[in-house]
Amino acid sequence: MISGWVNTYREAVVRIPVRSLQGQEQTVEVVIDTGFNGYLTLPPGLISALGLPFRRNGRAVLGDGSEITFDIHEAVILWDGQPRRIAVDAADTEPLLGMSLLDGHELNLQVIDGGQALIRSLQPFQSSRLPQEAAARSTSASAGGRTCPTMPSGVSEVRMSLLATTLASTAPVIR
Repeated sequence: MISGWVNTYREAVVRIPVRSLQGQEQTVEVVIDTGFNGYLTLPPGLISALGLPFRRNGRAVLGDGSEITFDIHEAVILWDGQPRRIAVDAADTEPLLGMSLLDGHELNLQVIDGGQALIRSLQPFQSSRLPQEAAARSTSASAGGRTCPTMPSGVSEVRMSLLATTLASTAPVIR
């Protein structure tokens, strides 16, 4: 299990040890971004300081329709107590943890300042699975009567539980 917190901006944050392939390590606070389908983003300066090896270029279409190109590097992180090799996207923003890293996990959030963020594994961890293998995976599993091509076999349900607590005295009334 990985635990973190919800900050004053209602962002879920966890600390992830990031290691270069040569063993240089730094613990990084990352914001969980369920709208990001990659693994992890890090600022170019931190990628350079850790000496993360370049692997390829990536492309993305932004919300305004413009297209950007970015560098993709490789790192080893300590994920739920196990070392895991992942792709790291270079981005001039705060570090983000994406849905590819959350694959096979349950995310529980108490969405209040200082609330708890918990990530729990739904299946045994497979340390040999590389990012390119995960992207090429085409396993289908039944999910509530629907076929889900990205769900690992043996997993019949993926849940994201969000516990949003708002004090009644500060909640706006919508009429």
